[in-house]
Amino acid sequence: MLVCDDTTAYLGGFNLADEYDGAGITRGWRDLGICVQGEVSRQLADTFDIYFARADFHGQHKRQLRRAQKKNRSGTTWRILLSDSRRHRMELRRCLVRDLAAAQTIQIISAYFLPTWRLRWALVAACRRGATVQLILAGKSDVALSLLASHRLYQLLLRSGVEIFEYQPQILHAKLFIMDDVVYAGSANMDTRSLRINHELLVRVNDHTLATEARGIFTNDLAFSKRIDRATWRRSRTFVRKLEESWAYFLLARFDPYVARLQLKWQR
Repeated sequence: MLVCDDTTAYLGGFNLADEYDGAGITRGWRDLGICVQGEVSRQLADTFDIYFARADFHGQHKRQLRRAQKKNRSGTTWRILLSDSRRHRMELRRCLVRDLAAAQTIQIISAYFLPTWRLRWALVAACRRGATVQLILAGKSDVALSLLASHRLYQLLLRSGVEIFEYQPQILHAKLFIMDDVVYAGSANMDTRSLRINHELLVRVNDHTLATEARGIFTNDLAFSKRIDRATWRRSRTFVRKLEESWAYFLLARFDPYVARLQLKWQR
């Protein structure tokens, strides 16, 4: 997140690194962000101040962060969502599940894709009720283990009617969730680390104009993505490959959260 003079804020998957030098087509990682102005940028500035101050994990700053979260709920079209505690992570997942359950058109770009059980089945349920669900996931990644783990979920999703595309030109690092006129943009992927472990920051915006712009970005990225065909995918899965995917899934979906909980317990 970058906030300038409390009036303009940028947030997304971007980091300050040489890998982002380019448009994500001929060079540079593919990423995206959102620019916001006005009241939401001031509240994002407040969020930064609280995070900066609470690096020592004092209880006072935790209470300030809870008050900031309550203040954000007053917005009618936008909302700041954090995932810095168990309560906030549950809140983020509940928002996503509610929006998935109501949407007729769902389009998701996620660099790392390993959704929780409830989100996974929310995507499946959306297809079964007739909604269109399209995913743009990484064809190339800086975390090879993440690719293997997400591949384990493809067959279930493809069988349910989810359309899966893999971005081809460069490493995908973008995060964008579109559910009808609701747009989520920020740092969180739809994966176990973002939803259960990491500190993440998202803005949820309910706005038709912004959703139309976001769908344009999604359509543009589709042109650089390869669709995964269900029959071809099934035939390509060797026993060894399935074993590798299951092992990667276990490490990222089961072992990694367990270790993270132990680390947090030791810090306390």
